Amino acid sequence: MTNTLDQLKKVTQVVADTGDFQSIAAFKPQDATTNPSLILKAVQKPAYYPLMQETRENFGHVSLDEQVDRLLVRFGCEILKTIPGRVSTEVDARLSFDTQATVDRAKRIVALYKAEGIDTEKRVLIKIASTWEGIQAAQTLEQQGIHCNLTLLFSAIQAHACAKASVTLISPFVGRIYDWYKKNAGPQWDEQANAGANDPGVKSVKRIYAYYKQHGIRTEVMGASFRNAGQIKALAGCDLLTISPELLTELSQDESHLQAALTTVWANQQHVEAFPDGEAEFRFMLNEDAMATEKLAEGIRAFVKDSEKLDALLKAV
Repeated sequence: MTNTLDQLKKVTQVVADTGDFQSIAAFKPQDATTNPSLILKAVQKPAYYPLMQETRENFGHVSLDEQVDRLLVRFGCEILKTIPGRVSTEVDARLSFDTQATVDRAKRIVALYKAEGIDTEKRVLIKIASTWEGIQAAQTLEQQGIHCNLTLLFSAIQAHACAKASVTLISPFVGRIYDWYKKNAGPQWDEQANAGANDPGVKSVKRIYAYYKQHGIRTEVMGASFRNAGQIKALAGCDLLTISPELLTELSQDESHLQAALTTVWANQQHVEAFPDGEAEFRFMLNEDAMATEKLAEGIRAFVKDSEKLDALLKAV
């Protein structure tokens, strides 16, 4: 029997969730995703420090935010050498509530990739936080041929707004949803009862997947932020799953049988939902969802903190 990772690849597009491009090749993923936290982790390894040095030496005369973008693109270009598909590169999270600034930064990142000879329409996704402003920026970018990955997505109303904006891909965060429910349950949390298909993060992605397939929405669903292999197995069949090197290793060493849990047939058997359009409705429904509101804000704060650390490291070179 083939290992679980190979079985998963037959029903789902596997994506490496890391900035460590030297570790990617062994798992042969289709795509790769990065974010400020992953890049920060990578540049602190001796193997990647020279990339930061080169960026500082060659572009120390430009603004710090452009230096950071050039570093991110350098990582992206190296990652693209090891995968056949796309890399996701994130816009500075400090711009999460500024539509025009997000558009401008995304265009600069794309221009930097193009200057390196990268076919950005086929090989680059711009990651943007799923705030109202971020989704509007993505809509503008998609209309101009710049494809987007909407991240920090925790609710169905965010997914609906992304679909209306015709974004290429969304990244619902399984593990962070799981974290919230576990923390709020406290001593009453029953791990076994909330595992696999009953995991609250898994259920959230399955709900979004069903809604998209029922309505013929072309936006791809990529489950992200996994805490354990059970969450990944429960979402086999999802369009894409972005997985850390640690969990990719675990799956490659697991020889248990895997069956697709998500299919179009399954989706069409689920309850059909509808969601309202518009900014006021989006903000109200997001506000009504305590988990999504808290995790979106927390996620942006965490990415901003790591972006600031990355700034400091670059300045210190």
